[in-house]
Amino acid sequence: MSPIVRLAPSLNPMTLRAIPAIVLLTALGSACGGSSSQHPTTPPPPGLPDPQNYAASMDAKERYWWQQPERVVELLRCAPGMTVVDLGAGTGYFLPYLSSAVGREGRVLALDVDHSMVDIMVRRVQRQRLHNVSPSLVAPDDPALTPGSVDRVLAVNTWHHLTDRVGYAEKLLDALRPGGLVLIVDFDENSPEGPPVEFRLSPSTVVAELESAGLSAELLEESLPYQYAITAQIP
Repeated sequence: MSPIVRLAPSLNPMTLRAIPAIVLLTALGSACGGSSSQHPTTPPPPGLPDPQNYAASMDAKERYWWQQPERVVELLRCAPGMTVVDLGAGTGYFLPYLSSAVGREGRVLALDVDHSMVDIMVRRVQRQRLHNVSPSLVAPDDPALTPGSVDRVLAVNTWHHLTDRVGYAEKLLDALRPGGLVLIVDFDENSPEGPPVEFRLSPSTVVAELESAGLSAELLEESLPYQYAITAQIP
């Protein structure tokens, strides 16, 4: 979910998982959140930069005009009191917007696989007084959410980093409450941001993966400059 560090085309998809567009938070911790000390840090593979070296670019001012965070949160259709997961939260770019959308009675679970990103989010939460936000460090392959525990899942610039995407979507389906919604926002093939073109996913591929997991998925009509948006719900 962020400006991405450009990688050499020779890197394979497994390697790319370690360097997300908003550093890959590919798993959501428990529905009650958790501390950043629950899991060991996932180090970057040899040859890839440490996330701390590019974290500042995730919050660059120029990102705002193409990421359009208010519009993304509008597509998520949050309501006060909901529990929302930010999947691949990185530095917490979306946290102020999500915090406001769910209100004082709601909860935001901000999850990432990198310890340094979680530390940055913890500082952001303290600095901006986002009292309904819980940053957590999590494993990269399982959301570990309690069944029927969340209302919304947001995955921005993250989905293409997953390997077993159908299996992961099945776990998200299990975690959704009735009326729950997953929103996937990812780079289109013509975007100047994002990973090399060969590692991007077409909207039709993402829709097919979500439906294979048992979700009902739909490509939305929207105006994001560099990205498409897909919603998935319990049928």
